[in-house]
Amino acid sequence: MTQVIYVLNGPNLNLLGQREPGIYGATTLEDIKALCLSKAEELGLSIEFLQSNHEGQLVDWIQEAGQRAAGIVFNPAAYSHTSVALQDAIRAVQLPVMEVHLSNIHARESFRHHSFIAPVAKGVICGLGPYGYVVAIEALANYLKQAAKA
Repeated sequence: MTQVIYVLNGPNLNLLGQREPGIYGATTLEDIKALCLSKAEELGLSIEFLQSNHEGQLVDWIQEAGQRAAGIVFNPAAYSHTSVALQDAIRAVQLPVMEVHLSNIHARESFRHHSFIAPVAKGVICGLGPYGYVVAIEALANYLKQAAKA
C-alpha cells in the first residue's frame, strides 16, 4: 500500500505568487503542489496537499494525518512563531514532521528566528524557496525508509 504524506500549509500561503514576491518569489501554491505531487510519484508516495489560514483547521489535519499518514511536510508559516497548539498536535500524533519555509527565517526579523515546530520536527528546511518542499519530501521518504529497516 502506498504511504501517504500530508503536506500542510499555513496562513497566507494561498497568496503565493502575488504576496511579497521579493521574499517569496513568483511561484504559486498550485505550482508548489505540482512539484510535490511529481516528487511523491517519483518516490512512490501519495500526497494530501492542504492549506488553511486557520490554526484549528491545521490542528485537525495534523490529527487526521495521525490516523492516515506516514508523515507530514509542514510549512506553518507565521504560526511557526506563535503556535503551541500546533506543537502539541504534532507531539500527540507522533508522526515524523519536516518543517519547511520558503524564506530563510533566520535572515529575517528576529521574531521569525524562533519556531515552536522545530523542537518536534525531524528536520527544518528554510531558504530554498519552492525547492525546499522537494527536499523535505525526499528527507521524509528517506527517514521512513530507514525507520522501516529498524
